[in-house]
Amino acid sequence: MRKLLAIGAAALLGLPGAALAQGALGANYNEHFEDVDYRDLQKSDTQWVRIFLPMFQLDRGPAADHGAVKTILDVSSHGYKTVLTLKFPYNRVAFPKADSETFKKDLDRLEAVLPLVMGKVDILVIGNEPFIESRQQDWNPNFNAYYEALAKAAIQYRTEHCGGSACKTHLYMGALNQTQNPVWRNKTTDRWLEFIKQTPELEGLDIHPHITMIEESKAFLDYILPRMRSDQKFLVLEFSLVWWWKQHLKDPVPAAFAAKYGAPANAQTWQVIKAALETPFSKPQWDEFLSQSPWFESRKHYLRNQMKLFRDTGRLAVATYGFKQGSSMVNNFGPDSTPWLLNSVFAGRTVKPNADGSSAFNYAWIDDYKALQKK
Repeated sequence: MRKLLAIGAAALLGLPGAALAQGALGANYNEHFEDVDYRDLQKSDTQWVRIFLPMFQLDRGPAADHGAVKTILDVSSHGYKTVLTLKFPYNRVAFPKADSETFKKDLDRLEAVLPLVMGKVDILVIGNEPFIESRQQDWNPNFNAYYEALAKAAIQYRTEHCGGSACKTHLYMGALNQTQNPVWRNKTTDRWLEFIKQTPELEGLDIHPHITMIEESKAFLDYILPRMRSDQKFLVLEFSLVWWWKQHLKDPVPAAFAAKYGAPANAQTWQVIKAALETPFSKPQWDEFLSQSPWFESRKHYLRNQMKLFRDTGRLAVATYGFKQGSSMVNNFGPDSTPWLLNSVFAGRTVKPNADGSSAFNYAWIDDYKALQKK
């Protein structure tokens, strides 16, 4: 299948079909496929589910046996719309050359996945967070060539085996981060966007605005929208106020909460979170902790406000929001941790399960999340 590297005229015969979705909001699980619980999806009226697949994990066994692949296909079989993101992390090593043995290995991994998911998932995203998952000194023409070759391989496969533009699976590139920072807007990102714009089979790109304040997300839109084709849409498969939460981990615990639940008067936010992870709280106790914390309560409609900003562009295809507290969010939690778990719609780690064993929801997000399903 090395011929996948050479995208030929056959791959250019058809343009992508009409936009798959307009302004949808769904559930993002990242790599935690094991957390998918159909009770959560049903209670929240969710219609879209996103999972990412770390491609190097395919070396452990057949791609068809990987939990992310099996789960996303099962979710699809249950009638949900699905997004699968393919992740190629090189942030701890030098980025490979586009003609290297490492590239060939990534191509092998890609070729192992495509027959399983093409025509079955609704959206396939080439790359998770390429710029975070590489070193800044490697943001160069080779970086672009590497990802361009992977995208061309996916396009060629879809053309030859899934009817091109008639295929159920829509192709996107992912994802840009930190575009509010000028360092992250450079020749490499410009070429990355230009490739997407000039490649008819790509329907757009993904952005991941993890930010401190909602205003910062506008920098993402101001950067990408002028650089896209008029027919292209964008995805927002991850977004949050996680850096705002992090700024407040050392804030004092609300006095009324400390008095009611016997927390030390000088306790800090991170210590309460750690205590909840060690011995999950009742739902009322967790809700009181967050609702009495001004830094959280004042942002409880972030999801609604952020989605309005994305939808008002008229160019949003699908967004997915952090859905459930996963195992990677809780290890060795401390004052300098990144508190991803505060984003989650369902608090499966900090709150005791419901009587039926399902997860309790976070009071701040669930109502707006459900309302946003109706657009």
